[in-house]
Amino acid sequence: MTTPEPTPGPTPQPLPYGTPEHPRIAVRGEAHLEVDPEIAHLGITVTARSTDRNTTLTDLTRRNNQVLDLLKTTGDAVERIETGTFTLTPQLSTKGRGERTRSYHGTVHHTATLSDFTILGELATRLADLELTRVDGPWWALRPDSPAHREARRQAVQDAVQRAREYADALGARLVALLELADEGAENAPYGGAPMVAGMARASGFGGAPEPAPALDLEPQRQTVYAQVNARLTMTPPAL
Repeated sequence: MTTPEPTPGPTPQPLPYGTPEHPRIAVRGEAHLEVDPEIAHLGITVTARSTDRNTTLTDLTRRNNQVLDLLKTTGDAVERIETGTFTLTPQLSTKGRGERTRSYHGTVHHTATLSDFTILGELATRLADLELTRVDGPWWALRPDSPAHREARRQAVQDAVQRAREYADALGARLVALLELADEGAENAPYGGAPMVAGMARASGFGGAPEPAPALDLEPQRQTVYAQVNARLTMTPPAL
């Protein structure tokens, strides 16, 4: 009776932690880029106050419409207008017994996103020149899909491979295979980051001015883009 020859199994793969035949290299790749901002955000807060509720609402509505009308005159320069919060708060008197309303305080907050920086200074001063209107910003930023983010990630991967190659060369070896490539922290927790806030100015308008205010000269602040990856590779046995 002839015994069948055993069927060859799959070729053993290098263990994640490496072996003498397939040593493992673990490296970190990093990239820092400085690029010009692509958009700017302005925070606009409209305020009204009166001893009468209806008067407060009327004044707040009128001033809010002035802000929106001004923003809409810029055409495509203002990409987006978002209303954040509206509040109407009764101010209680500290004297006497019971709850007596002394006045009403109303606010509306908007955020305007601009892509045309040539009108930013003029728009900021015109907004601040409006009655009881506060302006915060600008906050410079990149778009979420900016090519700068992709370029930073690409350079971080190249940096990781270059570091691994230099380690292998120092041992008289060469790289063989890539085992793993991961964002920093991707193995343990979801990736997240706080938005960068850069370059802020503040102005407030309390009543109309006899002449238009001069436009501010606002210089865009360059943005820092950072990327970091972890890479694990195998190399040929070193010449020790």
